[in-house]
Parts: sequence; structure tokens; C-alpha cells
Amino acid sequence: MKKNITIKAEKLSKCYRIGLKDKIHDSVGGAILDFITSPLENYRKYRSLYIFDDKYDQNKDDDFDDADDIIWALKGISFEVREGEVVGIIGRNGAGKSTLLKILSKITIPTTGRAKIRGRISSLLEVGTGFHQELTGRENVYLNGTILGMRKTEISAKFEEIVAFSGVEKFIDTPVKRYSSGMKVRLAFAVAAHLEPEILLIDEVLAVGDAQFQKKCINKMEDVGQQGRTVIFVSHNMPAVTRLCQRVILLENGRILMDGPSAEVVSSYLHSEKGISTCREWPNLHRAPGNESVRLCAVRVIADDGQTSDTFDIRKPVGIEMEYEVLQPDHIMLPYITLTNENGTRIFSAVDLDPDWRGRCRHCGRYVSTAWISGNFLSEGIHFVGAAMKSEARKGRYFYERDAIAFRIIDTLAENTARGDYGGRLKGVVRPQLKWDTRYHQKQANRSL
Repeated sequence: MKKNITIKAEKLSKCYRIGLKDKIHDSVGGAILDFITSPLENYRKYRSLYIFDDKYDQNKDDDFDDADDIIWALKGISFEVREGEVVGIIGRNGAGKSTLLKILSKITIPTTGRAKIRGRISSLLEVGTGFHQELTGRENVYLNGTILGMRKTEISAKFEEIVAFSGVEKFIDTPVKRYSSGMKVRLAFAVAAHLEPEILLIDEVLAVGDAQFQKKCINKMEDVGQQGRTVIFVSHNMPAVTRLCQRVILLENGRILMDGPSAEVVSSYLHSEKGISTCREWPNLHRAPGNESVRLCAVRVIADDGQTSDTFDIRKPVGIEMEYEVLQPDHIMLPYITLTNENGTRIFSAVDLDPDWRGRCRHCGRYVSTAWISGNFLSEGIHFVGAAMKSEARKGRYFYERDAIAFRIIDTLAENTARGDYGGRLKGVVRPQLKWDTRYHQKQANRSL
């Protein structure tokens, strides 16, 4: 049975005109007088109003791209989000992520198209969003709850939990204008997450908080999603996105570039961001990483059949192949690789231990050194490979190509994996399949009974 649609965006577009600031008048007479006294300026402004017409043809938006004073933050995007979905929105800065959330939050109106929202929305888009600076933290909690349509008794039932989560107990009766940015974020998130909205919209604002609070927020959002409420999460923290979201939408230049499973979309985004693939080659030896002694020719990720691959079953071995050319003989060289996860954490560094070449000087010529990572060792996610060559004599490096290639590990619920019978998320940088030994002694019956 399909769940109800809570958010439906239909050809949403938003454009801004550079250098045009509308004057706000507090009377009809003031507006009329301004129109009469500034005819040229107002002609330019009202001439542009046809852009806001619902009958505007999205296919003709290229006509405005050439205009120096027009910027399209969003361009005709459409999608649906169902009840209970946790959807991530990712993309580069300026892709339109925050603009989309502001439209869904009804903070700004779209230029064209429309968004249908079904349910009570709570949003956290900027530091102090929805707070009245002159009111205390306590008063703002009740104010936010009232805006969401909650009764005072409902807010009071959640109040202690909200304050405890935010960690601002000592300052709850202090005006919010005296809060630090971190305190505002903590209280704002606590209010947004605990007042039980049907839809929760979260922007990158969580980056303001400290690491411990970010962890609390992510755990809370995970709980909100499991309770069947809809969550839209905008972030540059890819591990958090892949952990929280089953589905991710990738925006680029105001358009939807991808919409699908989080692992696939995040993988595509990270690869495109860094210009990384599963095979990288340097055909021109003079421009390849290295020096007069050795040059790096290629780095590849291969499966056990020798073919390059970008995705691996968690149970399968992964081969890191490094091809290099030795240009000067009589050097003891140490090929090595580094492995880093998508969060920037170094998983390990490994030096070539091939017994045929260990401690030996290498002759001139082409070499291919392959390091094999066994199955059921790496955890799920994106992994970046660095390729390097050390010198034993000089205690230095001939070259180091950071993030040369990348690949993805896919988890599975199959029986012969390191997760065993556990179906939940297993945290950690690596996932080794360890040998376990259990001793059991049957308790003897008490003979005196």
C-alpha cells in the first residue's frame, strides 16, 4: 500500500533580478506616488512581472539566461515525497538547495510552478529562524509551538524534553538576542524536532553546532524518520546524508540532476566533485606524478577477475593496481597506498610487501603492483585511494597522488557477511570478519537438592 504524498513540487522555478530592490510602502498613496515619480525605474520593474505568470513557458527560460540582471536559483523542478520518507538534498553551493527549502517552508514564493504541502511543517533554515530576539528562550518555545498549531498543554508536555536536549537550561529565561549562534541552533533544532511536525525541513545550519551536538541531531532525525514523519535534509555532510536518507536528490544549477537511492546519488556526486573515476592514467610520462627516478602511469580499482569496477559487494575482494615506470636503476622503492572514507578519515596506509622485491633495487622498466583488500573487511560507503612511492634511502616520497581513484562498497544482508544475523546499521570505519571462539560449560545440577 502506497503512503500518502506529503510534498509535491510541480515545475518549481525561482529567479532573482540583480540590483533590483523593491520599495515597500505603508500606504496605497505612497505606492502610487512612487510609480508616478519614478516612471523609468517602475517600467523596468513591472515589465519583468510577466516572468512570474503561471503561464510562463519553462522551455523559454533560456531567453533570460543571457540577461545580465537575471539569476535562476531553480529551473522547473518536479518531485514527490511520500509520508515517512527521509530525503536528502545535495549539491554544490548555489545549486538551489536553500531556495527550495524556503519555498517549501513558504518563506518565499516561486516564480513559476507550485508546491503542494500536506501536513504541519517545522523548519530550521538559518540560525535563529522563527525566534523573536526580544523574547526569552522559554517564550520562544511556546511561540514556535503556537505557530505550528499546538495547544499550550501539548507544548508544556514536551517543554522539559526540549530544554534538556538543547542544553541551554541555565539560559532558558534569558532573551534570545543574548544567545550565541550555537545556543540558538541547539534550541531551534530541539523545538523543531520535538514539537512533532508531520514534515521536518533541515538546512545545513547544523554545521554551526559542535560535533557532539551534531551527533545528537543526527540521531534525533533518525528517530523522527523511524516514527513515520517526513524529513527533508539539506547537507554537505555525505556520511550523514547516506546514514539518514534512503533517497537523495542532487541539484545542479537549479535543476534536478539525479533522484534515487542515496548510495548511488552520493557516489555520483562525490566522483563528479573530485573528478574521480575507478581508473586514472597518465599517458604522457613527462607530465605524470613523480621525478627523474620514477613516474606514476596509472591507478585502477579491479575486481578478482581483473576488470575495473566502481562498485563492490561487501563480501568481495578489492584490488588496487598501481602502474609505474622506473627511470633510474639501483633504488629501493616502496609502493604504497592510502585509503580514506567519504568523511575524510584515513582508514589505513599499506606498503608493498611483495617478497620478490622487498629490500631489492628495482631495474628500469614498467611495474604493476597490486594490493588486495579482502572481502568483509571494509565497511559500506565511498572509499578514496591515494597512490604513492616512498624511498627507503631518503626517507621521503617520489610522488603522492591523493584521491587518485575511488570505489564504493555495497552492504548486503546475505548470511556470509561480517554482520551475521544483525540487520541494523553497523558503525565503524572497517568491517572485518573476525574469527570468534565461544566456550560453553553446562551448569551442573545441585546434587544436594
